[in-house]
Amino acid sequence: MKRTLINWLGLLGVISLLSYAAAVVFSPLAYPGYDWMSRAVSDLSAANAPSLGLWTQLSAFYGLCGIACVTLVSVYVQDKLSRGLRIGIHLFTIMQWVSGVGYSMFPLTDAGYTEAASDAFDAMTSMFTNYQDAGHIVVTVLVMVLSVISLLFMMINGFRKKRYSSLALCATVAFVMMMIGGIGTGIVPNDVFGVVQRISLLSATGFTAVLGVYLFNGFR
Repeated sequence: MKRTLINWLGLLGVISLLSYAAAVVFSPLAYPGYDWMSRAVSDLSAANAPSLGLWTQLSAFYGLCGIACVTLVSVYVQDKLSRGLRIGIHLFTIMQWVSGVGYSMFPLTDAGYTEAASDAFDAMTSMFTNYQDAGHIVVTVLVMVLSVISLLFMMINGFRKKRYSSLALCATVAFVMMMIGGIGTGIVPNDVFGVVQRISLLSATGFTAVLGVYLFNGFR
């Protein structure tokens, strides 16, 4: 196939994934005493985190490229896929916008908050005491709900169309990773809290890269 500019821009999804991975892997170097296995990723970009500067630099391409990629995918598939698949992709795009804008508006005020907020009571208490951390929680809930619904749409409708069963399979993998992270953070010991949380976070970023590759190949 002859690729147009919009197809080539699908590679922005891969760039977004690489930028996020670099931030997650290397930002702890600027945070003395940070234990990636027990601490949340959000702690690295908290307002008072010593790693905030390095996180901002390394993740510079993450949000912008991810949002641009899924937005272009939504535009590209408008007249090409089934209605169910389009709805799933559009919801995933909305999720990326909510994530990008929401977390920029409501970063954590204190590093270590997310670890403490793994207890539901602490999370609810914070919603009444700190509007910024409350906003962070609300954004997280919206991102999770939109992610789950969008992936379910793509799984169900993708498997119905054998032509897009591979996309449905990728959505299934992302969904399972998200469930492992979402459920796991509430039941695993604090010593491995960060491990399961990273599984969940990488699912969405990884699936953005998958959609970007599909766009690069013209969804063929």
